[in-house]
Amino acid sequence: MKRILFAGSLILAALLSGQYPPKGGTTLAKESDLVVHEWGTFTSIAGQDGVALDWRPLNGATDLPKFVYTMNGEGGYRGTRGFSGKGEIARIRMETPVIYFYTKKEMEIDVSVNFPEGKITEWYPQAGIVNNNYLPDSTGRFHDGITWGKIKLMPNASENFLREAAYSHYYPARATDAVPIQVCNADKTKIETEKFLFYRGIGNFDLPLNVKLNGDSVLLSMKGQNLDSKQKSAPGLINVLLFENRGGRIGFKFVDEVNGPTAVDRPQLTNSLDQVYAELERVLIAQGLYPKEARSMVATWKDSWFEEGLRVFYVLPRATTDRILPLRIDVPTKEIVRVLVGRAEVITPQMEGDVRRQVTLLRSTSELVRQAARNELKQHGRFYEPILRSILATETDPAMRDQLAQLIDTP
Repeated sequence: MKRILFAGSLILAALLSGQYPPKGGTTLAKESDLVVHEWGTFTSIAGQDGVALDWRPLNGATDLPKFVYTMNGEGGYRGTRGFSGKGEIARIRMETPVIYFYTKKEMEIDVSVNFPEGKITEWYPQAGIVNNNYLPDSTGRFHDGITWGKIKLMPNASENFLREAAYSHYYPARATDAVPIQVCNADKTKIETEKFLFYRGIGNFDLPLNVKLNGDSVLLSMKGQNLDSKQKSAPGLINVLLFENRGGRIGFKFVDEVNGPTAVDRPQLTNSLDQVYAELERVLIAQGLYPKEARSMVATWKDSWFEEGLRVFYVLPRATTDRILPLRIDVPTKEIVRVLVGRAEVITPQMEGDVRRQVTLLRSTSELVRQAARNELKQHGRFYEPILRSILATETDPAMRDQLAQLIDTP
């Protein structure tokens, strides 16, 4: 609480002096040698009408090291406050944005990210303020978000970062040429170092792409556009990737541009993962990431981006990213690149059929059969509940509807 009050008083003083938010936002005219790059993912689940479903993104086991700070405090000594994210319902999971810094000279900067339509749930290093509806935007309205306060960029520092013995896909994000950073928390009791600023969250904002499965085709359209309409909208999305893993067989298709309702046949399962990795890295580099950053992003997510299922990937337009996550840095920058990837999971009839069979087996008189069904359902992880919701949307049998509703209400 002392740390929060201290950091809050600094921001309040800055507000009274007219110096907060930092002038110029992310487009400062005066150049320096400071380059800032960021990548991350927004995950959603496409409903039968193509619109994102509500789900519980924080259910399931954590995939982060224990030294990462969390809002629920489970699994480690780094938890803060008494908020439990388990059971929180949202449309979007904001996954692993990391912010890198490149500079030839040591400097101190102030960094914050507003999240007007969401809530920060995990972060590292420690921040001065997280959520609390305390970060103002350029109009003076207050929102949730995160501010680390002053961080030190140290281009000549040795890299000696926290690491646990257990594997985590947190660590591949360090494999870049970014400079180490140092953060001293607001009450000056702890200094933490890392290769980037890390944060995650959940939200209820709109992403620009609708995704709808129609037989063996996937219908893509821009938000607000009728999926069955021929009306065009601008601007469109480029380099949209349709990916499928079915029983370990891989296929993908690139769509050069989605600027109106677009039907894409599900891919032939004749590709390899190495081909997918190479194509995605190419797209990410074309969007402005350095090659090592693109490789680190793919390496971070290759164990979940390319698991069993059908999904669509696309890079959000920069204007959309800046609207959803306004980034503020208080010094002039030479370049800021932000590459946020939308990931839309598509619930297929095959997935629904499998879950429906296992739900039916939960009624078995045999405990062995019921346990086997529970184990099979767990294989769907955090997407289990959205699949239940999708089945419920068309289910007509009263007994099955009651069972589905009960399972949904028991996260």
